[in-house]
Amino acid sequence: MSLFQPIPSGDDSGDRSRPLADRMRPRTLDEFLGQEHILGPGKPLRLQIERDDPGSLIFWGPPGVGKTTLAKIIAGMTRADFIQFSAVLSGIKEIKQVMADAERARQYGTRTILFVDEVHRFNKAQQDAFLPYVEKGSIRLIGATTENPSFEIISALLSRCRVYVLNPLTEGQIIALLKRALADPERGLGGMNLRASDEVLAKIAAYASGDARSAYNVLEVAAGTAGPNGELTEQIAQDALQKRILLYDKAGEQHYNLISALHKSVRNSDPDASLYWLARMIEAGEDPLYLARRLVRMAVEDVGLADPNALSLAVAARDAVDFIGMPEGNLALAEAAVYLALAPKSNALYTAYGAVQQDVERTVAEPVPLQLRNPVTGMMKGLGYGAGYQYAHDLDEKVADMQCLPDNLKNRRYYFPTNEGIERRIRERMEEIRKRRASVAEKASPPPKKES
Repeated sequence: MSLFQPIPSGDDSGDRSRPLADRMRPRTLDEFLGQEHILGPGKPLRLQIERDDPGSLIFWGPPGVGKTTLAKIIAGMTRADFIQFSAVLSGIKEIKQVMADAERARQYGTRTILFVDEVHRFNKAQQDAFLPYVEKGSIRLIGATTENPSFEIISALLSRCRVYVLNPLTEGQIIALLKRALADPERGLGGMNLRASDEVLAKIAAYASGDARSAYNVLEVAAGTAGPNGELTEQIAQDALQKRILLYDKAGEQHYNLISALHKSVRNSDPDASLYWLARMIEAGEDPLYLARRLVRMAVEDVGLADPNALSLAVAARDAVDFIGMPEGNLALAEAAVYLALAPKSNALYTAYGAVQQDVERTVAEPVPLQLRNPVTGMMKGLGYGAGYQYAHDLDEKVADMQCLPDNLKNRRYYFPTNEGIERRIRERMEEIRKRRASVAEKASPPPKKES
């Protein structure tokens, strides 16, 4: 007997020992709520299911939006054996066993849908093991992942599957599901004669953040503590709620999406959005020193010399977090984020350094001009080190007309300050220096010869 027998097709949704979320799982596309962008009439996934298209699929979306449910519905509509496979518990040996069973079933005219939950957890070698069977059509692979498939699934397997993105459910959709569970006497809580106001259901839906499973779990806990009149009050709902677990992965796409949102909100001078995205990352458990480092980066990249104090404040926030720790340090990070958002913006320094990097990479690394070299020894002085050097402090203009770049980059300009903040004064100072240098050069040039 195989370790991976197909899941029985019989409906055991009335089994009260199972969690409410599992009992209320939709059995048909008509019962399925949400994902209209791919399941609405004439939409791509619905057409693929109705046409009994045997192609393999990848469902990408957050928890509790229906990835497993959709796979089971597809199996039921296409009359295929459904084998559920966990990437957490299985390895290549188990994969090969399932593939062999599916190959034999195919010879007898039975189709197999292999549903792989958390497919992103398989390594490259394990994902490679699916390829020949997917290609031959021995199995119809349906993978579910909360991670970006383009990062986590090998390109060879990805090219053989259609990727569908599932979105978090809206609060309205979550409320509709909760009402359905309260009214359903067969699979839900209808036999308990419970009552809940729209406000209470909205509170649960907001907590769930688009995750139907989470909402069902809260409702089930609340139902178990309802009073004799069967009313689910706001206090009962609050008691059933635990601290919200925000969807977040410090090494995955959510990490990069949220830090991108924070950085771009700061750059766009939006303090409210900056505070929000910062708090989302802090409350989800992000390393506060990582956030501090990123704020320092924003200070130098997006504020720069338009407000040099921005860097000082960002570094001070880093030191404060390191000194007092969390959660007290969160206000230091918040202070820095708001300051950076409201500071005048300039990427002139960032752009200038990028241009310098290109020149360093693409041009000949010419020797340091002799006038800038330090004649440490007599031999070096004899070779001309330091010859022509002009000590700026000894000059009336405090600026020498002396070339400081190598010959191949003579007169090259990199830094172009903006008119924002302190850079306006920097711009004026640079213009003043240029005028002084021109004056020194004019005084140093020999007078024109008179014609005889």
